[in-house]
Amino acid sequence: MTQQTDWHISSYSGNNDDCVEVKVADPNLPGVVRARDSKDTGIPEVRVPTAAWGAFIDYVSHPEV
Repeated sequence: MTQQTDWHISSYSGNNDDCVEVKVADPNLPGVVRARDSKDTGIPEVRVPTAAWGAFIDYVSHPEV
């Protein structure tokens, strides 16, 4: 897979491409975080407000989750 420089793949994906890619800054969509399947970038992506993404990251960052 050729990864675009503005999309970031999880460090947990290891050597395979079975993961989610995230684009946190897009001048065409300010205030929106985009997420997509790294295996099939042609399928529809998920778009969420930056604040919602931040809340999600905060939630999953806790060890008890």
